[in-house]
Amino acid sequence: MTTRRRHTSIAHLHLHALPSEARYNDVIELVSSVTPYVQAVPPDAVQLDLTSALRYFDLSPYDVVQLTKLRLKALYDIDSSAGLASNRMLAAMAADASAPGDTTWVRDGQAATWLYPRPVTALPGVGRATAETLHRYGLHTIGQVADIPAATLQRLLGAGSARLLTERARGHDPRPVTPSEPVAHMTADLVLERDCLDPERQHRAVLGLADQIGRRLRGESRTAGRLTLTVRYADRSSTTRTRVLPEPTDHSPVLVAAALGLLASLGLQRARVRAFTVRADQLLPAGSAYRQLSLEPGDARARAAEAASDRARRRFGPKAVRPAALAD
Repeated sequence: MTTRRRHTSIAHLHLHALPSEARYNDVIELVSSVTPYVQAVPPDAVQLDLTSALRYFDLSPYDVVQLTKLRLKALYDIDSSAGLASNRMLAAMAADASAPGDTTWVRDGQAATWLYPRPVTALPGVGRATAETLHRYGLHTIGQVADIPAATLQRLLGAGSARLLTERARGHDPRPVTPSEPVAHMTADLVLERDCLDPERQHRAVLGLADQIGRRLRGESRTAGRLTLTVRYADRSSTTRTRVLPEPTDHSPVLVAAALGLLASLGLQRARVRAFTVRADQLLPAGSAYRQLSLEPGDARARAAEAASDRARRRFGPKAVRPAALAD
């Protein structure tokens, strides 16, 4: 029996001209809606492990990066350049090589082709003194360093430095993306292609975001105790409403009802809406959250159907089962 190799996809985003009103923590919150595996690289960069997010969004790694960049631009007016690769070092180097707004993708199997022609100074940890030593012996590119015998490099730099430099020159970096702290909230957002005046489309948008939050909560075995809806308008102003839930829950119908209630309370009428964000916080492990017992058999059936839908989505993709209101 053969098993498919699970490739890791790491993205490194450089943030350009970070506005003062868009705090760095807000950026971390936004990208955490794409993947929970986010590592801050302050003051102006962030790294994401996209591996688990690819199946959820049913997109290629490149398209997930473009989606993240679009959200940063639409919600906070932040431009970013990005690198995409199989490990953190390559992703950061690819981002450094990207022009503002561009994304450089170092695909699996092409790391050496992309890496070897680059100057040794592009490698992390190669400072001025190390570069001068390597240049003195005719080592100007990363490929030349990767090909030199280990014993020779050790005589030039010492055993520890030579071993680390050889690993980096060959494109190896075993470090995982490590979030600084557990995610304290979950967000789902939708940026519309054009200003929306249609109440039905607004209803569908918020319904879909709340349903998405429910799926993510159940996937991570967590519950939410509070829901917040933020509506951003064409003039870049916004309105926010928050509601404490009757009890911590991961049940999509309850989350949807709360989110739609918040939407109704805004009385948007003819407002020109450009984006919606639904945020769930006061998160708890599902096993430690209390739940009011119900004698209504429909509740048990609804939760059983929800669990079956989640299994179908995990197997066939996120669009396998959707609320009827979101059907094409």
